[in-house]
Amino acid sequence: MQFKSLPLAYFERRDVLLMMGAIKIGVLVSMAISNAMQEYLAETYRLAHYQQDDPYVSTSALARVMGVSAPAVTRMVQRLKDAGYLQHEPYQGIRLTADGERQALLNIRRHRLVERFLVDVMRLGWHEVHDAADDLGAVVTDKLVARMEQMAGFPRRCPHGEPIPSADGVMPQVVDHPLTEAEVGHDYVVSRANSHDEEKLKYLDTLGIKPGVSVHLVERAPFEGPLKLRVGQQTHFIGYAIALVIRVCYEDQFELRY
Repeated sequence: MQFKSLPLAYFERRDVLLMMGAIKIGVLVSMAISNAMQEYLAETYRLAHYQQDDPYVSTSALARVMGVSAPAVTRMVQRLKDAGYLQHEPYQGIRLTADGERQALLNIRRHRLVERFLVDVMRLGWHEVHDAADDLGAVVTDKLVARMEQMAGFPRRCPHGEPIPSADGVMPQVVDHPLTEAEVGHDYVVSRANSHDEEKLKYLDTLGIKPGVSVHLVERAPFEGPLKLRVGQQTHFIGYAIALVIRVCYEDQFELRY
């Protein structure tokens, strides 16, 4: 496994430098399941999570989010199926086995806690941390992840609002819906930004639209037209495409519980 170096700005704190020294040692420890396999399982879980009523995920959807070719997905699916992590049903797609879900939740927890640590402790932007968390998550030990969780204040959501599984694999239930389905004239809290796209996240940041922020839907044009949204004292018009990635909930639904 090759360790990808990160910018020096990541490691300004003394305790983080100590962590990184331990990480370099941890890289030498072999893993029972490869990082690539864990990433596929995590994305399969995430796709199924957003479908809600259908546990099966299409291989084409998985190829799209992973940014790889269909043959590459087919090879990995077979590998994961042979390892007992996936079930593959013709014309239905793939679904996680109990072992596959357990591995997926471990990967998701690690990734989202590292993201939270990089934003809350290292003060990086929420648009910068997805790839960095992939790199760090591949090499940190469970003990270091627990320390990151403590330093970040035991968060229940990642910087993008996604739920963080508990250490024993319990995923908090999130109740929210796309902003495009919200009712005009109602107050909401931003729950999640369902995108890893840096430009979209930076744009939302300039508008002050982030998880935990209160918003009021003023107007929604028909036929997938723009939405008029009040954020604090500011009013913004946002396109339908960007509104699709914003998920909102009522204030009493934002706090997550295990």
